[in-house]
Amino acid sequence: MSEFAPFGGSDEEYASVRKHQAEVEADPDNFESWENYIKSSETLDGGLNRNSSPQALATFREAYDRFLHKFPLLFGYWKKYADMEFNIAGPESAEMVYERGCACITNSVDLWTDYCSFKMETTHDPQIVRDLFERGASLVGLDFLAHPFWDKYIEYEERQEAQDRIYAIHARVIRIPMHQYARYYERFRNLAHTRPLSEVVPADVLSRFQAEVEAESAAQGGGARPELEIERDIRAKIDAMYYEVFTATQQEVSKRWTYESEIKRPYFHVTELEHSQLNNWRKYLDFEEAEGDFDRAVSLYERCLVTCAFYDEFWFRYARWMAAQDGKDEETRHIYIRASIFVPISRPGIRMQWAYLEESCGRIDVAIDIHAAILMKLPDCVEVVVSWAHLQRRQNGLEAAVQVYRDQIDAPTVDLYTKAALVAEWAQLLWKVKGSAEDARAVFLKNSQWYGDSLVFWEKWFAFELDQSATGEEEKDTAERIKSVFDEFRTKSKLSGSVKQELARVYMNYLVQRGGKDAMTIFLEVDRDMFGPASISKSTIASKENGTTGGELDEASRRKAEARLFAFYETHTEPNTAAQGPADFN
Repeated sequence: MSEFAPFGGSDEEYASVRKHQAEVEADPDNFESWENYIKSSETLDGGLNRNSSPQALATFREAYDRFLHKFPLLFGYWKKYADMEFNIAGPESAEMVYERGCACITNSVDLWTDYCSFKMETTHDPQIVRDLFERGASLVGLDFLAHPFWDKYIEYEERQEAQDRIYAIHARVIRIPMHQYARYYERFRNLAHTRPLSEVVPADVLSRFQAEVEAESAAQGGGARPELEIERDIRAKIDAMYYEVFTATQQEVSKRWTYESEIKRPYFHVTELEHSQLNNWRKYLDFEEAEGDFDRAVSLYERCLVTCAFYDEFWFRYARWMAAQDGKDEETRHIYIRASIFVPISRPGIRMQWAYLEESCGRIDVAIDIHAAILMKLPDCVEVVVSWAHLQRRQNGLEAAVQVYRDQIDAPTVDLYTKAALVAEWAQLLWKVKGSAEDARAVFLKNSQWYGDSLVFWEKWFAFELDQSATGEEEKDTAERIKSVFDEFRTKSKLSGSVKQELARVYMNYLVQRGGKDAMTIFLEVDRDMFGPASISKSTIASKENGTTGGELDEASRRKAEARLFAFYETHTEPNTAAQGPADFN
């Protein structure tokens, strides 16, 4: 059943909407389908307005709400949605959209500027408008490209003819490394010359400058000086002080321009970024972290994670950096929560890291719920099942872990090859945690007839037998068991020849390094069988006798059967800084 609400109205009137809705349902990740869906909803009733039908308005809002739930970082659509709500239902509805948008993309200079501009035109209470500007300043004020926001704030105070506030805003801005820092300083200098000394600098600084001027006058001798001359000298000192602020800001801008000039796409989009862009963000983050200013580092991370929202590398980095700061546990948790919104669930690593954080904080139920939520979407994700089982092992013991495996193996939604891997992990658990090689071997033996086409199953079983330590007569038994497993694998499994050769090499290595007196006889037999021509291969002959030759795996099954399993943290590597072209999200 469709998750979209029924439209109402005639089929002819809503034919276009229904068509694009179906396309979105068929492929929720197709951005073009979403755009078409949005456009078709906007044109209902010949163009939406206050007099449009309730069905048309409901359809329009449904489309926008679902689109922005899927792509919350597209600030332009929040602005468009708010504008349409203003035309349809008035300022209160538009304000609710702006609030939702600014909550979803808190560091959007454009959206905050638009929201404040909207508030300037629709609210007559200056304090409400100023409070909104201050909210925006706390979130986007440090952005290198924040000048549109600050310009709008200054424009508002100019409308209010609040000269003291205009000066105060400029005094804040000249300390922020921004793209257009110089023009703010020039305006600030001009304003400073028109303001009383008591407003230009703090009282303690003014007292210090007054004392310095008096001391300099006394040193030069002469009588009392006119007040205007004294004020002129004090203003000269103030001007010199603020020029030092300007030069310091200029230096900070220059240091950041190296990275800012390389940012080609400072906004979110569903398409991939170039490798060079990712490298630039990495270097920029390295720089800002080294500078040691927490607020500026957070501001840059937030900017980066709008542009790079689909790259979990940067979410991992942000969470690790935040976790290293004192007293930032809750902030770290929020990073993982947000990452789970943007990083596709097909890459569950960031969600699992979140679960590990919750477990480390004693929130075991939350950690379990995160695992369960992932498996609702990815029932065949072995990595998550194994992680869940070991979570239960750590917290509730071996039987709880085994129960996780049993539940997943018995589930009808779980794939055959997934079950094979889980059986192998179950056996590993019995061996390494319970310490019972007999119980582990029994699991392998019991299930070999069902999961004989799984590479993971055979590799785990073979590794298990190889790792059994034995001496004397026991070593002979171990050798026989290893040979038996290998013979069954090479004659009964439908896995490809190249995969069988990989395991054969492992067995041959065992024969050389741990084999007995007759080991080389077996070695040469395996060598002929696995690496010789098909005409002399016993595996080929045995396969024909067992009737398995004609039952080769199809391509899709073969990929599943021969897939190797890795934990997400095992795939973390240093980025390839020499890579060129689009950077795959995976």
